[in-house]
Amino acid sequence: MSDAASQIEGIASFSLPEAMRAAIIEQARREAPRECCGIIAGRDGMPTRIYPTTNIAAGNSLYEIDPAELIELEFREMPAHGTELVAIYHSHPVSPAHPSATDIALAFWPDALYLICSLQKSDFPQLRGFRIRDGAVTEVPLVP
Repeated sequence: MSDAASQIEGIASFSLPEAMRAAIIEQARREAPRECCGIIAGRDGMPTRIYPTTNIAAGNSLYEIDPAELIELEFREMPAHGTELVAIYHSHPVSPAHPSATDIALAFWPDALYLICSLQKSDFPQLRGFRIRDGAVTEVPLVP
C-alpha cells in the first residue's frame, strides 16, 4: 500500500466517483439495520474499484470484514489488477457519519482512508471520509 498511502497521506480531499458513492449508499440501505462494509482499491491513491464485503460481526452496531474475503482481496484480487487498498468503508444505520470509539480502536490500517455512510436521516444519507491514526481522527473531505 506504500504508493497509495503516500498519495493519500497529505491530501486535503479525496476524489470519490459518484458511482462508488451511490454503490456504498445502496449497500448501506440494503444491509440496514446491520452495518455494511467494503474495500475500495486504487492506484496512486485514486479509487478505481469497489469491493462490497461480508460483515461477520455479531449484532447490528459493529462491522468486521470477513477475513477470508480480505485475504482474497489483498493477496489475489487487488494485485491481479495492479491496485492497492485505498479506503475501507462501513455504514452507521442510525448514528452520524463520524467514527465511533470502537471504529477508532479498531482502525488497524493507518494508511487507509475510512469512509462512513450514515443513514441516520434516511432520505439524506451522509458519506464522510476520515484518516484514523494512533487514535487521532482527521476528516478528509470527499469530492466527486
